[in-house]
Amino acid sequence: MSKKPLWTPPHKLIENCHMNQFIKEINDEFQLDIISYKDLHDWSINHIDDFWSKVLSFSNIIYNGKIDQVINDKTKMPGAEWFKGLRLNYAENLLKFNDNRVAIESYSENGDKVILTYKELNSKVSALSSYLQSIKIKEGDRIAAIMPNIPETIIMMLAASSIGAIWTSCSPDFGVDAILDRFQQVEPKVLLAADGYMFKGKYFSIHDKIEIVSSKLNSIRKVIGVDYINKIDIDNLDTLIIWNDIIKQNKSNSINFNQLPFNHPLYIMYSSGTTGKPKSIVHSSGGTLLQHLKELLLHVNLNKEDKIFYYTTCGWMMWNWLASSLSVGSTIVLYEGNPFYPKYSNLLEIADQAKVNIFGTSAKYIDSLEKFGVIPSDVGSFKYLKSILSTGSPLLDNNFDFVYEKWKKDVQLSSISGGTDIISCFALGCPILPIYKNELQCVGLGMDVASFNEFGEAVFSKKGELVCKTPFPSMPIYFWNDLDNELYTKAYFDKYKNTWTHGDYISINDKGGVIIYGRSDSTLNPGGVRIGTSEIYEVVDKIAGIIDSVVSGKIIDGDEQIILFVKLDITLNDEIQNEIKDKLKINCSPRHIPYRIIQVPDIPYTLNGKKVEIAIKKIMNGEDIPNKDSIVNPDSLNFFRKISI
Repeated sequence: MSKKPLWTPPHKLIENCHMNQFIKEINDEFQLDIISYKDLHDWSINHIDDFWSKVLSFSNIIYNGKIDQVINDKTKMPGAEWFKGLRLNYAENLLKFNDNRVAIESYSENGDKVILTYKELNSKVSALSSYLQSIKIKEGDRIAAIMPNIPETIIMMLAASSIGAIWTSCSPDFGVDAILDRFQQVEPKVLLAADGYMFKGKYFSIHDKIEIVSSKLNSIRKVIGVDYINKIDIDNLDTLIIWNDIIKQNKSNSINFNQLPFNHPLYIMYSSGTTGKPKSIVHSSGGTLLQHLKELLLHVNLNKEDKIFYYTTCGWMMWNWLASSLSVGSTIVLYEGNPFYPKYSNLLEIADQAKVNIFGTSAKYIDSLEKFGVIPSDVGSFKYLKSILSTGSPLLDNNFDFVYEKWKKDVQLSSISGGTDIISCFALGCPILPIYKNELQCVGLGMDVASFNEFGEAVFSKKGELVCKTPFPSMPIYFWNDLDNELYTKAYFDKYKNTWTHGDYISINDKGGVIIYGRSDSTLNPGGVRIGTSEIYEVVDKIAGIIDSVVSGKIIDGDEQIILFVKLDITLNDEIQNEIKDKLKINCSPRHIPYRIIQVPDIPYTLNGKKVEIAIKKIMNGEDIPNKDSIVNPDSLNFFRKISI
């Protein structure tokens, strides 16, 4: 019996979306007869040169140079070169609009609102770019930030990239050691930092953090201080200059965009650091821009008139992804603070009042709304909302039901999946395809994704390793200070030669729908049977009284056993334990039944909203956790250390 779709794209959307226009242009240009998304995806991975060249022109990217060669070696991973001879500037593409339309609409949990037009954005970027050049910042230099999600962060990133400097950032709630673990690797010359940040109505000053970090980074020439909540005033910091003073002193009306090679470094991102020192992942300006515009235009169907929002910090790749929306001419909506403060419906009310068209969030946020008893349709009409995007972890079936029953029936709910490693997505939404419960709509165009079994063979409708068999432009160009690509190769190409292995379990069905099962390195393996952790969460998190859960594996008598940790609003008793076991047996299999169920006071999460399964697994098996500063609630790990199993 085939599943019934939760949402089917209306005819008007199909006719008018960018995806349909893209198909028409391809058919005309290459004398093809593509009529379905599957046909289009097949063509995109079998004709790499034509596809990516067409994306370049379709997205109206500003560049100079002649495209003699799209890719120099389609079989080479890593190390394939893209668009050699082409020169561009990322900031120039994001600032190509210079008018009075709104570029940035920024909100904070305390009710503050800031609006910047494209003309104002260009002006402020010009001032910062001029200042950076006055202190001899040049292409390839690193600019680092410890900033909340406010317009100044976007402005500084654009100023840095206008010169060809490399941008890197951490959220202000990172610990000092976590920041230094990242920034000491890349030796930034300028540090941008706010005085502090707000969270749940409380002000957190980071003056001490700025002073310590800047003193331990010998490469720093200047610290640019932003007065966000209070005045930034650090007596011992002679390198400090105030943001507003730079704006007043630099009155340039133009920006000198430095056009550089397609693979010139743009961003340095970092792995989570929960299993060791964070890896510094370097992404190119051309690859990032091209991939983002493919996703924003074709998969999200973002338009110039749209407002797009993503709940993110400046240390998560979704911030970078959101920023690229400026190249479309859209309004990007920022939010800084706790999404549930001062009330659980706070972020929803802002989104509705701001007339947001694309609302980006995490599966955890959607799940929390349901657990808090918030009914979005009671909060607002969401008349202008077209799409809800979700990432960070797989959406469970109750999350789908919640959105369509309690939020909005005629919205496109696109679960998306990719990561910091590729600063984009492997699987995501599509405006011309239906939505089915528990599925991501499709594999992204140009992404030759497959599910590999243990023998390295592609399988359908079966769980396997998520791999990508051919190169794509947003692959990292290298890891920082990684001689001979040793760490890079080990991270993605150790398992299958010339094939990217992402570290997730995935299945792709005959319709092209995708299921993500979670990280393969945290996957459970009792009795040699591989079990994705999301399969257990899907059942457990629906049980009354369970607020949250995390599952891990522990080697006992030579075999891995499943240990389930639950956070409850009541005391764990036999009735709840039996219900968990019964439902897992019925809905999954006897193999899914935990060896032990243990109540815990809290569940650890990374700053990006992901459960820290691997760290718990290490603790359970007597291993060390080398870096806890990337965990938002590291004290929660102490309970797991005391557990004797």
